[in-house]
Amino acid sequence: MSFSSEVKEELSRHLPTARHCQIAETAAILSLCGQISEKDGTIRIQTENAYVARKYFTLLKKTFNIEAELAVKLNQKENTYLIRVNDREETCQILQAVKLHETDRQLAMPIPAVVVQRQCCKRAFLRGAFLASGSISDPNRFYHLEIVCPDAPRAEQVQELLKNFGIDARIVLRKNHHVVYMKEGAQIVEMLGIMEANIALMNLENVRILKEMRGSVNRKVNCETANINKTVSAAIRQIEDIRYIEETIGFSSLPEPLEQMARLRLQYPEASLLELGKMLTPVVGKSGVNHRLRKLKEIAEDLRRKQGGEVL
Repeated sequence: MSFSSEVKEELSRHLPTARHCQIAETAAILSLCGQISEKDGTIRIQTENAYVARKYFTLLKKTFNIEAELAVKLNQKENTYLIRVNDREETCQILQAVKLHETDRQLAMPIPAVVVQRQCCKRAFLRGAFLASGSISDPNRFYHLEIVCPDAPRAEQVQELLKNFGIDARIVLRKNHHVVYMKEGAQIVEMLGIMEANIALMNLENVRILKEMRGSVNRKVNCETANINKTVSAAIRQIEDIRYIEETIGFSSLPEPLEQMARLRLQYPEASLLELGKMLTPVVGKSGVNHRLRKLKEIAEDLRRKQGGEVL
């Protein structure tokens, strides 16, 4: 089961206790995948998601005491679920409750603000909207949550409701649909919390923590690798300078502190400045070791210039 299906399965089992929240969630499902029959004006929804069908069927039963007609069309890839309310009076009862009045066999859009006046109803509406036409990517790959809307007014309503909870979602036109989407992990966690998908929220948070830990470890390793490479490159240049001095004028021509430094560096090419300093007599700190190595570099460069060679 995909992560998106897991979220929808969890949301399909969450039934609000307050009737006004049940109405708000029903309104969202009707708003995004509801239709009015051209023949008799009765309402129906069509979906390929069994969890959406189950939730809508349950909402009609619990909220309005309506037994809807459920038909399943079996396909090779995915089944199609069609839920119809055939009784004209029951249709009017639902439309009046969700404040969706029919106009030329179309549902009036967007949902009136009175349906989502309470914060709890806003949550329920967003839950229904995601169930009806939303999806979420596998968080192990990337972060993306979207709700596909048939037109701009419905997309803007979803966007406005999200803004009420501090989520700055974007809208993009994809083919003939307006898609409300978010790509930040923190926003998607917030959205799951708003919809009360608590199990999915915890699973996503676990993935986020692991990703952040891996990222932190990788950054640390990269930083340490860069430092090691820098240290190794510096040591190679120092050894080249020291060997050039040895081959041209010999160590005996160097002052004793520099000669001692040159011999130690050749003997311990992998040693750090701190380790080299502890081997000197008397012991010298990192800055003192660095100063002596710089002096050796200057001597080598001066010799190369005099010999007409290349200065490193």
